[in-house]
Amino acid sequence: MKKTLRNNSLTLAFTALLLVALVGQALTGRAGYNESALDLGLPTASMLEYLTSSQFTVDVAENWQSEYLQFLLYILLTVWLLQRGSPESKPLGSPGRETDEDHKAGRYADDHSPRWAAVGGWRTALFSRSLGPTMGAVFIGSWSAQFIAGRSAYNAEQLQDLQVPFSWSQYLVAPDFWNRSFQSWQSEFLAVASMVIFSVYLRERGSPESKPVGTSNTATGVEG
Repeated sequence: MKKTLRNNSLTLAFTALLLVALVGQALTGRAGYNESALDLGLPTASMLEYLTSSQFTVDVAENWQSEYLQFLLYILLTVWLLQRGSPESKPLGSPGRETDEDHKAGRYADDHSPRWAAVGGWRTALFSRSLGPTMGAVFIGSWSAQFIAGRSAYNAEQLQDLQVPFSWSQYLVAPDFWNRSFQSWQSEFLAVASMVIFSVYLRERGSPESKPVGTSNTATGVEG
């Protein structure tokens, strides 16, 4: 058990942090929701009612879709684009998909290679490009959830203000939907760009996201 926990500690730690953050979001979000409801003379929501509300769903989905978009673009762009001196980049002379030999794919697979990496044909081709489409599917799913829940939350406010609710097509081009999206995206792009360039000049001893402390600032694709 101890070995299993140690070997999966990074995933478990971030899963625990996710749950803590979701609980915190639920508690503070419900408090803010009920404050607004009292100010407007509307019924307050129980925790279960708030957790199943469009307001909570759109806030969660808005954050999730931007995170998966960040990783989708990062995975795909780092295939071809490089950054001199960053451990987040491949070495400067190796943009592109690289060879089967580089990736131990097909006839170059060894005894420890995943089965689909070794069998060749369409299965190896699919496995070789499985991470990006998976991230893309989660992004599309969470962005769709943001769109559906966002329209519901927006229309609830419209009805409170005695305004006409929006149709699906109207909400698709509405400022509310795109403002939520762009607001999330810009923060993710800033974070990635900062990580890429900061890692050229700064170090974090012991982290695989950092170069070794004494490595040259111009060394590219070198991880600690």
